[in-house]
Amino acid sequence: MKIKQLFFGLFLTFFSCTFLFSQKTKFDRQDTLRGSITAERAWWDLNYYHLEVKVDPQKQYIEGKNTIQYTVKAPHDVLQIDLQGPLKITKIEQDGQSLNWKKEGYAWFVNLKQRQNKGDVNQIEVYYSGNPKVAIRPPWDGGISWEKDANGLPYVANSNQGIGASIWWPCKDHPADEPDSMLISITVPENLMDVSNGRLRRVEQNQDKTKTYHWFVNSPINNYGVNMSVADYAHFSEKYKGEKGILDCNYYVLKENLSKAKNQFKQVSMMLDAFEHWFGPYPFYEDGFKLVEVPYLGMEHQSAVTYGNGYRNGYRGTDLSDSGWGLKFDFIIIHEAGHEWFANNITYQDVADMWIHESFTNYSECLYVEHHYGKKAGAEYVIGTRRNIANDRPVIGVYDVNHKGSGDMYYKGGNMLHTLRQMINDDEKWRSILRGLNETFYHQNVSTQQVEEYIAKETGLTLDYFFDQYLRDVRIPILEYYIKEGKLSYRWANCDSEFKMPVKVKIGGEENWLEPDTQWSRALDVGNATSLEMDVNFYATAMKIID
Repeated sequence: MKIKQLFFGLFLTFFSCTFLFSQKTKFDRQDTLRGSITAERAWWDLNYYHLEVKVDPQKQYIEGKNTIQYTVKAPHDVLQIDLQGPLKITKIEQDGQSLNWKKEGYAWFVNLKQRQNKGDVNQIEVYYSGNPKVAIRPPWDGGISWEKDANGLPYVANSNQGIGASIWWPCKDHPADEPDSMLISITVPENLMDVSNGRLRRVEQNQDKTKTYHWFVNSPINNYGVNMSVADYAHFSEKYKGEKGILDCNYYVLKENLSKAKNQFKQVSMMLDAFEHWFGPYPFYEDGFKLVEVPYLGMEHQSAVTYGNGYRNGYRGTDLSDSGWGLKFDFIIIHEAGHEWFANNITYQDVADMWIHESFTNYSECLYVEHHYGKKAGAEYVIGTRRNIANDRPVIGVYDVNHKGSGDMYYKGGNMLHTLRQMINDDEKWRSILRGLNETFYHQNVSTQQVEEYIAKETGLTLDYFFDQYLRDVRIPILEYYIKEGKLSYRWANCDSEFKMPVKVKIGGEENWLEPDTQWSRALDVGNATSLEMDVNFYATAMKIID
């Protein structure tokens, strides 16, 4: 059982509805074009998308158009759009004029004819078509899933965080810029339904035995959060009385799973109770909350969280913490919905800072358990996940080349935040910081620096050394100590020379706070005590040195 659970834990290290990136250390021109704010991206500010896609499940084929509205920040005559093969752009227009382009890998550089004056609001229409990449192991391997339900009807969905939204639609595929709003119009066979982000404005019956579902997103949305989920869905709903009023919660599931879903999805209100307490109001009241069944494990699509955990608690029925608490909740419902606060509300500016999404959301699982089962239970859960930490690479990746850090951003990141909470030693202060992050950076794209500076300011602590150690280093600090003639000497080892984290310990059964640095200190009289026990809530270890 232990081996099985460890396997699933390591499996999830690369997951949480995100992606597999190449872990290469040498980067090429394509990495730069994808991961950096190129000159052809920098001069225009994205305002609005209208994505129109017609889906042919039988041929596994899509065709459509994306209207891209933008504000000119500085004059320029070349604009970068991203679209990955085998899809192809067939036409690009501005003000009725056809435009030429130069293709370099997955980057399409569009030559504009109209003068781009600073402050102007312009738009282009990008037409495209083809058979998009099929997702082989979604969501780790991104693309489109073309499956069938129990009745043999098409069951289609996208999952593309790592590989990029440009795997199925043309866009400005960089996380630093988001549209302020978006209209998603998906055309499907008339016996099927599409569920996308935001609110359903209308359903259009077409003459060719198809229907078009028009969904409007009223909030900024990251590219990878845009989704289509196509199936013969059953629908049910509820109203949640939250901090900002009534939140519309809608659920779309395969018809054969309707009764199971009505029972399992009761956890949504429990999730909202916990996360509104800890993080503040759900960030997308205007767009509502949806949980949508899909043919893969799930993902944090904004206001349309996707679900495929088989209506079981845990991660596919497994407790990733081995504490018992992981079977008290459906991992996909809780974790992926947690991303509404950390990923969709607060979004990284660069994939290298993906820990902002995953560390906080990993810790949200602990906070969910704590909210419903007590502080001790929450701590046992997050501490239990430490066995899944690899300490193989730094948590922060390489900037400007679309490169994420170690999968330790999940479990190590969650335990880092749990450790930070111990240092603050004030649970209400900690809660105010988590809520403050979501209020201060509401619907914004942020950097690691901004998050670190905010937390340091709110705590009044110097934390550079702390974040450097846990985000940029792979070593886990060791509190070395020895006791001689009734005196305790101690220091931090296996860490950066600037590391100086205060830590709570028990000596002879009495609780003490120590403030070690990396030099030996001999300042504490411990009487007849012979050993020290470090508080297990700190992600570090203690080692007695034999004199």
